[in-house]
Amino acid sequence: MDTLRKLAILADAAKYDASCASSGAGKRNSVKSGGIGSTEGAGICHSYTPDGRCVSLLKILLTNFCIYDCAYCVNRVSSNVPRARFNVAEVVTLTLDFYKRNYIEGLFLSSGIIRNADYTMERMVEVARQLREEHRFAGYIHLKTIPEASPELLAAAGRYADRLSINIELPTEAGLASFAPEKSLPSIRGAMGELRWRIEEAKDARKGDAAPSATPAPRVSRPRPPKFAPAGQSTQMIVGADGASDQQILTAADNLYGNYRMRRVYYSAFSPIPDASRMLPLQPPPLAREHRLYQADWLLRFYGYGVEEITDTTQGGMLDLDIDPKMAWAIRHPERFPVDLNRAPKELLLRVPGLGVRNVKRVLMARRQVRLRVVDVARLRAPMAKLLPFVQLADHHPRKQLDDPATLRARLAPPPTQGSLFDAVAPH
Repeated sequence: MDTLRKLAILADAAKYDASCASSGAGKRNSVKSGGIGSTEGAGICHSYTPDGRCVSLLKILLTNFCIYDCAYCVNRVSSNVPRARFNVAEVVTLTLDFYKRNYIEGLFLSSGIIRNADYTMERMVEVARQLREEHRFAGYIHLKTIPEASPELLAAAGRYADRLSINIELPTEAGLASFAPEKSLPSIRGAMGELRWRIEEAKDARKGDAAPSATPAPRVSRPRPPKFAPAGQSTQMIVGADGASDQQILTAADNLYGNYRMRRVYYSAFSPIPDASRMLPLQPPPLAREHRLYQADWLLRFYGYGVEEITDTTQGGMLDLDIDPKMAWAIRHPERFPVDLNRAPKELLLRVPGLGVRNVKRVLMARRQVRLRVVDVARLRAPMAKLLPFVQLADHHPRKQLDDPATLRARLAPPPTQGSLFDAVAPH
């Protein structure tokens, strides 16, 4: 099979993995080293497909053959799809050739399991090693790691890759046991813990090496401790393949952020696959659900919300698809509003619909000089229709707008639209 045919098969097989954003890598340039590549190019982080996937990386599988039989995976062993496999040299050559043609700024490499986890992980690590050591490639590298691989291979992967990721796939142990019986949630979490420990150990070693000593000793030139996956680790959960609620998904994500210092949790709406198992739903979940989960994830990470606050227990732990989770929380808690923008602390300002982190900082700075009025807030380019029912200003009070949450919700929710004839068959 020629290289172009392999590339077509293995790039298409990799499209289901959403966790390929290249944020978080440190600045690195090969001008001084005489090698090739850089993490500073504008292509990284700024080229995305319409559905939000990053395309600035060469995103491929080493192979789409897999000895596992995960029901939700198009590459499972029982799937009737064309198979292909790259060898190490082919992936290295493709990466370098694509970079020289300015098609990409880095590599995202994943793989099905060949023979066993260690054999597969060895091949992936060897790709990264050759790029770094033999070709002095300074571009971004993201390796999808295999939780069952040995700690030594995970350690080697972190020496060469900017980011490592282990997909947890499903939020509950019961779901994983039903849909991916060869995978084990304890082994996945064990590997995540191993990566967290190594990432933090490397950071601490570099900080200690750079810290000035109280009693300066004679300067001795020695190499700095090596970096280990400086862009951290990420993971992905499939949404809608099993019966997990949004609350269960967000609870799992919150645990991953807290216990494993995950840089990002990605949410990927389940997409029906060929020869699907009868356990899987026939229709994909609404893409709005994936979008709401990302919004809720943002509230967990940057706005101080808890999972129980974001999800509505009266709706079975599901997010409202018609309005964003921050607005939904505000409408459920009218007793917390209106918030006085001239006096409220930062924690309350962050709860106001329409005010993001940046605008909250601007409000805090501006009110030191003047009492804020509607015209002052409008200059922030905040969505005034969304914001005004929840705030009090020097010349504004929402009066009784908060007394009828149902009416307020109906006014702020987008009006229903007539669906297209082709909506049901549109690609996801």
